[in-house]
Amino acid sequence: MAVTHVHRVLAFASGKAFGFARRILLSGNFVLYLSIAFFAGLYLFMPYIASGRNLANISSNMWPLLALVLGQMFVLILGGIDLSQTSIMALTSVIGGMLMTTRLDPALFAKSPLWGLLLSADGSPLSGTVLAVPLGIAAMLLVGTLVGSLNGLAVAKFRMPAFMVTLVSMMFFSGLAIYLTKSENIMYLPDGYTRIGSGGIGPVPWSFLVVLVLAVAAHLVLRHTVLGHWFFAVGKSIRTSIVSGVPTERVIVTGYAVSGFCAAVASILYSARLAGGRPTLGQNLLLDVIGAAVIGGISLFGGKGKVLWALFGVLFFVLLSNSLSMLALPFYAEPVVKGSVILLAALLDVTRTRFLAREAAA
Repeated sequence: MAVTHVHRVLAFASGKAFGFARRILLSGNFVLYLSIAFFAGLYLFMPYIASGRNLANISSNMWPLLALVLGQMFVLILGGIDLSQTSIMALTSVIGGMLMTTRLDPALFAKSPLWGLLLSADGSPLSGTVLAVPLGIAAMLLVGTLVGSLNGLAVAKFRMPAFMVTLVSMMFFSGLAIYLTKSENIMYLPDGYTRIGSGGIGPVPWSFLVVLVLAVAAHLVLRHTVLGHWFFAVGKSIRTSIVSGVPTERVIVTGYAVSGFCAAVASILYSARLAGGRPTLGQNLLLDVIGAAVIGGISLFGGKGKVLWALFGVLFFVLLSNSLSMLALPFYAEPVVKGSVILLAALLDVTRTRFLAREAAA
């Protein structure tokens, strides 16, 4: 009898533990719990990770990356992918820098195709005017949105695979950014622009406020508008959406336009912090963007995504990158670790999807 009672207790305890683990796994806040556990584990071995300076560094790295992930989220919800975000960052950084810079070295930029037309030793015709910063930022946002729209048109109108379209776009616009500047960084940007990357209102940085507005707008669109419902409908089944009267082509173009716009916002935040327009800006960020989105739970299969999930994914990925940097691993080890984490996240996404499907069918 005693042995039977012990078996029942153990079975009850294991059932409770399994049920708890399953609820955590299927919870929308799973990645947040994982991030907290990961941070606590790191703190035991690297107490410096909780220092004020390091927390400020984590925060400053989160917001531009979150802007990129929010844009990528719109495309992933549609069942697509946008590999061109980093090239949009580079191109818009260069264009904004050219319009705002107050000085260019002829020895470095005389071979640029824009030298003598738009550029001179004193910068551009806007340089030094009150319109330089607002028009420079507007041009960056416009170009980012335009490139994203072109990607969307190719996917929606010509039925081209999103992977191929955005891969070619990434290669073309990355090359264009380098061609326009002849691989040179554009410096001497106005203080009004660089303060976006380094200033703020009291202890609250401008980058946080900018991305907060972006995140709130994304949440409202996805959860409280007809357009948002269309995004999820297209991602779940484009054929059903067409039959239901959803303007699928317009929705797809809008999704890629939003992705390009968000890439331009990230470009503004990064280039303002670096105080320069760089033709290689964001070159190594694509893995971080896709990784943070997938880790957050935004499905690669389309039809699933939330702004909070994007935030949680960015938080975990920035913590991961920060800890890897502090460990001073060899340069080749970091992408291996990040790639492995992304693969595990993709497997986890498949597992969660199957669990939820079974529960729905039960």
